[in-house]
Amino acid sequence: MAPLADCGAGEAVSPPYPTILPPQPQIDQARLLVMLYYMASQAQAAEGEREKRRRLLQELGDQKIPFLGPSDRGFQQLWDSSYSGLVLRKSCSLPPELHGRVQAALLTLRKKGCLLRDLVRVRDRDVFTTVSRALLGEPGHTYRYLDTRLFAIPWHSEDTEVKGQNCCDPDLRAACKALWELNTFFCTDVSQLKEGDRLTQCTKGEAETKQVEEGDTESKHSEDSKNSEGGDSESRQSEEGDTESKHSEEWDIESKHSEEGCSGSKREGEWETGSKHSSEEAESSQVKPSETGVAAGSEHSEGKYPGWSPKTTVGPETEPMGLGTQEKPVAQLTHRHSLSDHHTEDKEEQASGQGCSQPSPPQVCTGPVKFNVTLLNYMDPAAMSQLKEEPYYGMGKMAVGWHHDENLITHSPVAVYSYSCHDDKGESSEGGSGENAFWRIGLKVAWDIHTPGLMLPLESGDCYYMRDDLNSTHQHCVLAGDIARFSSTHRVAECSSGTLTYIQSQCQKALSNLHTDPETGSHSLLALQPRTLQHCEEIHNEVEFEWLRQYWFQGQRYARFCSWWTRPMEQLEKDWRLMETMTMLFLATVEEEGQAGEGRRELAETLLSALIDRHQQRQTWRDR
Repeated sequence: MAPLADCGAGEAVSPPYPTILPPQPQIDQARLLVMLYYMASQAQAAEGEREKRRRLLQELGDQKIPFLGPSDRGFQQLWDSSYSGLVLRKSCSLPPELHGRVQAALLTLRKKGCLLRDLVRVRDRDVFTTVSRALLGEPGHTYRYLDTRLFAIPWHSEDTEVKGQNCCDPDLRAACKALWELNTFFCTDVSQLKEGDRLTQCTKGEAETKQVEEGDTESKHSEDSKNSEGGDSESRQSEEGDTESKHSEEWDIESKHSEEGCSGSKREGEWETGSKHSSEEAESSQVKPSETGVAAGSEHSEGKYPGWSPKTTVGPETEPMGLGTQEKPVAQLTHRHSLSDHHTEDKEEQASGQGCSQPSPPQVCTGPVKFNVTLLNYMDPAAMSQLKEEPYYGMGKMAVGWHHDENLITHSPVAVYSYSCHDDKGESSEGGSGENAFWRIGLKVAWDIHTPGLMLPLESGDCYYMRDDLNSTHQHCVLAGDIARFSSTHRVAECSSGTLTYIQSQCQKALSNLHTDPETGSHSLLALQPRTLQHCEEIHNEVEFEWLRQYWFQGQRYARFCSWWTRPMEQLEKDWRLMETMTMLFLATVEEEGQAGEGRRELAETLLSALIDRHQQRQTWRDR
């Protein structure tokens, strides 16, 4: 593989291992034709799915789906009925000293250059994320999304002198430990939530003080809220749209689908961002939030959400908000059956082994919550040349598109801390000229164009939780505010095949079939059964493509700040070289003339399958 220009680091990265494929036995033509036919049929099926998405979007046309914000009537009822898994914790309800440590930590990580843009893989294309990121978490943990594996900088929750490990400077260790403290707070807080909890507000005294400080900003929020937009800082966005979409290649990609424990799939993600609506269409649309899907004429006034005033409705109370008399309510559209059918099909694809040799069944979150990683995000809208409009609801400029969070334990919660600041010195933003001055989270029910979307503004220091099955049954997006923003998104990552301990045990299993002569140093194989051969070669591929190439491609950028992964990856490389030796020994065995015909053929077919897979994946990495 040719040297790769580092994504954001400014250095060239060359893998320390060769990319030359070992000699292969002659490929049986019949077998090759079968494989080519299968690949062609798969491509044809994928094209058929994309065509279905296009037809559904054409049926929707230019009409926008309604959404409700805090100043809209019916907002609280919609939250309670359709988004009950969402919980907001206001900034004033967190300990002030925790705010101080966490915000200082985020600024330290940015100052040190630890937040970098990722190059992710979407539909065989490489795309940079618009947000800059870093992963922190349990030592040896990784997080995989969009064919990109992130390697966690450890929490550093223990004294490095005691651990005998000094992998980064004191400032970075202190920053990581502060985020570990936030993680510990979230683990306890989420576990203590009760059924029906939606909003954790300030104490009475804090709330009164905050209202005095904010002054008249509430009325400004109310006046501007007609064009309100929703968002948050989670990270993952859906796949880029079809070739017809003008949104395609510039959206941040965090998640085209949910794997290993999250329902939602590639197909679902494709539809969500495969919009045919152009930016101009989104900007010109005047469709406002409607109470369609919520009881019309609801008596709920949205005073439950602090800092925002309900909008007064002009005209007859029976008229749905935001829909003119000449416009057809979205609820009258007849797409539900088609979308539901696709959603059912998607569930069949949710299990993925993220490249592991033996995929494990999806795990389900039970017992106390323990977030094992946090994905940090940073984006400054002022530094972005172009942000795309949210295409379905008209919510505003998107920092991260519609997505499910990927690669999580089933039904595990997600906790997010949001911090907005004007500059690297950490001057926080309070108030603003309207709802669109705030960063917001937008939510929608996946594959449902009848239930209105929900928009939730986030002030600096606010936190929100997505509980139960909200992440799997709903999608969320992040919409940009006026100033830069950090977020710390705490997750229970599905790590059955994503920890250093796991891959080291895999190496031990494969290398247990290799004997090394203590005197001569020569190698030989202990077993030659096809099943053993297949398992060893699968682990061989896993080590190379899920770990070594991922690390040398862009994971090793973080070695400049923290050297925790350096030695383990060097050892993985040594193990990989031994596996290369094993492949050559297997090949030599197949080529021996004295081998029994039937056994030799079975070994050859097993080895051929592994080599073809390796060759294709190496070519993909060369192209990258």
